[in-house]
Amino acid sequence: MQQRPLGRSGLAVSRLALGTMTWGRDTDPDDAAAQLKLFLEAGGTLLDTADVYGDGDAEAVIGSLLDHLVPRDEVVIATKAGLTPHGFRTRDGSRGHLLRSLDASLRRLGTDYVDLWQVHGYDPMTPLEETLGALDHAVNSGRVRYVGVSNFAAWQTARAATWQAAYPGRAPIVASQMEYSLLERGIERELLPASAALGFGVLAWSPLGRGVLTGKYRNGRPLDSRAATEHLAAFVQTYLEPRSSSIVQAVVTAAAGLGVSPVEVALAWLRDRPGVAAPILGARTAGQLQGALLSEELTLPAEISNALDDVSAIDVGYPEREGVGYPDGEA
Repeated sequence: MQQRPLGRSGLAVSRLALGTMTWGRDTDPDDAAAQLKLFLEAGGTLLDTADVYGDGDAEAVIGSLLDHLVPRDEVVIATKAGLTPHGFRTRDGSRGHLLRSLDASLRRLGTDYVDLWQVHGYDPMTPLEETLGALDHAVNSGRVRYVGVSNFAAWQTARAATWQAAYPGRAPIVASQMEYSLLERGIERELLPASAALGFGVLAWSPLGRGVLTGKYRNGRPLDSRAATEHLAAFVQTYLEPRSSSIVQAVVTAAAGLGVSPVEVALAWLRDRPGVAAPILGARTAGQLQGALLSEELTLPAEISNALDDVSAIDVGYPEREGVGYPDGEA
């Protein structure tokens, strides 16, 4: 698997990442081990997790697997902190919360550092300078190598990146983790142009449109699908609507013409989008992951990529259409 720099940093990551949101909850440790082994054999290096995945269980599973499947220095571990799903506030970017969360993540992961630490969401109740100061402290203490943000709006991301770049010694923002797929292209309006200008790479979560781009929902909701589970049904429902159906049909048609799966088509399209460092593969089983990894062998013909661009195009108005912020001058 090819390796790419994460933005304009010195950190190299595999151009497909392995997501672990379901580990310890829907994916048991044995299935997780099988996934990790497949991913490593394919040349993957980037593991994505968060302190809230499975209430910490996902990180604990990763820690247990690092003991015997792969040396620590051969994988890139990216984790996140800042969500508080059980508290009075849904996001907490305070220095105290972030640093406590980091220490807990390190204990669960069984390591003394993480390669990439990301703020999981923008906290309007905490001054951004305090949040960013916690990132600097984490890097300066050796517990974190690189830092990024996740689910920040473009202006929030740009503000954070600019603040960090304004003074020597601050840890630069090297990554923005955002939802991005043929069904959700909103980051193309402002965030992708910002990434090109400010030098951070984009990690794309839910690259298969929360599973809808697999085509599995064209005739209902399979009993073994995410849409059939109580905790993820609403998450998938967002894309079970007419506009998505036309995009899914285009992906299925392209896949049939190429003799590959819809999963491979959707991932190959996203993987090669400008500014994307890596789509994050969120498989529940090793079999699902194996099918997704086949996308590494696929490069879409230009005519198919352009057709998918057209069918999934989003509305772009003023000022983005005027080319503001785009390096090549075109929206």
